[in-house]
Amino acid sequence: MNRQSRTLCLASAIALAISTASGGALAATAGQEVTDARQETQIWTTYALSPYLRANDLKVTVDNGKATLTGNVAEDVNKDLAREIALGVKGITDVDNRIVVNAEYQPAKPGAERSFGDTIDDAGITAQIKSKLLWGKNTDGMATNVDTRYGRVTLRGTAQSAAERDLAGRVAKNTRGVVALDNQIKVNALRPTIAENSKNMTDEAGVEMADSWITTKVKSTLLYSSNVSGSAIDVTTSKGIVSLSGRVSNGAEHDLAIELAQNVRGVKSVQSNGLVF
Repeated sequence: MNRQSRTLCLASAIALAISTASGGALAATAGQEVTDARQETQIWTTYALSPYLRANDLKVTVDNGKATLTGNVAEDVNKDLAREIALGVKGITDVDNRIVVNAEYQPAKPGAERSFGDTIDDAGITAQIKSKLLWGKNTDGMATNVDTRYGRVTLRGTAQSAAERDLAGRVAKNTRGVVALDNQIKVNALRPTIAENSKNMTDEAGVEMADSWITTKVKSTLLYSSNVSGSAIDVTTSKGIVSLSGRVSNGAEHDLAIELAQNVRGVKSVQSNGLVF
């Protein structure tokens, strides 16, 4: 092989090596950028969902595992919370917390367009209310529409009686996160709904709800309720008889827990001797 051929081969080999190394470096850089973007999104989403941080003007950037936080909050505790949330994201090894604490800072007031966090909260409230109405023994046959905006709930539809309408209102009002209620349900006792007909046929056939189903629904109802400490109340069911035990704050909470349990389909009676306050 002559000198020129050897020179061309060497140049080709060097070019190939440089190309391979550059390709690997570019791939590594692109992979890190994707990871940084994913971590930024995860931190920001958590801020958006947090009722303590969502209204604040916070920004997040991530570079190779280091998160930089900027923005304004009114209290030190919120600044610390933002830092802890960022550190809790997998892959974040360091946080440069540049958030400014200003006691006079006023978060932006809610506008016509809800924030991401507000939308998620409202959807959760709507789902909780619909679920409680669906598995309630006196409300499952109602034709009810539930709309929630900033925790303010509007009920629309029809009920068979004023008592049924009022019960739906109490169920909604006692749901966690509800700040106001507009009960626009109309009373229409002219004919039963399809759901009520189906419910009546089930009752006439003597079909009983499973105890495990009743227990789950009673627990969920208590946990969804703003005026009952559902996590402090234990629920057991035997042949449709629900037993409540645990600690409540006062007589009002005691009575509400019983009422909520009694409203669940399949519950024959509620024993509350185990509730103390």
